[in-house]
Amino acid sequence: MSSKLERLSQTLQQVFGDTLQSLVLDRGEVTIEVSAADYLEVARNLRDHEDLHFEQLIDLSGLDYSTYGNAEWAGKRFASVAHLMSVRYNWRLRLRVFAEDDGFPVLDSVCELWASANWYERESFDLYGIMYAGHPDLRRILTDYGFVGHPFRKDFPISGYVEMRYDPEQGRVVYQPVTIEPRENTPRIVREDSYGDVGHG
Repeated sequence: MSSKLERLSQTLQQVFGDTLQSLVLDRGEVTIEVSAADYLEVARNLRDHEDLHFEQLIDLSGLDYSTYGNAEWAGKRFASVAHLMSVRYNWRLRLRVFAEDDGFPVLDSVCELWASANWYERESFDLYGIMYAGHPDLRRILTDYGFVGHPFRKDFPISGYVEMRYDPEQGRVVYQPVTIEPRENTPRIVREDSYGDVGHG
């Protein structure tokens, strides 16, 4: 571990103390996790504290942990992860927070701290259904406004719930239940009868 990452980790521990639920250094990256109740205040301190100065939000994404690692996940299901950068100190940080309610995930918006969070939070809402309280304009950004569901949730059907098509008789786009038959996407492998026989070939 580099001395720069050690210094960052120590500073985070000093500034936040028990507010940090975890601090992990792995593969040259620092990840901290905080509770939903502390999220906005921790984010504000990450930006404004003289010894941290994370003035840029590089990225923000939603996550669905329901089958994390191809197994049943025991913790909270939905999280939001922000990637922050300090230009002054030339270090980066990952900030993760889990929503308390799996059925209706809500987290504070950080748009007031970093304007770049606006579209990222809209994308996370659209694809994962995570609500960002205090967001100035939380609308869908990638799917159609009449779209039902959130496509990146791991329980969302691949074919969706409804399909849309243009109806020439009505002269408009109509929505209807999906008529696509489910199919098996396993590739069919055709081999010669003698494939694998010793001495063949």
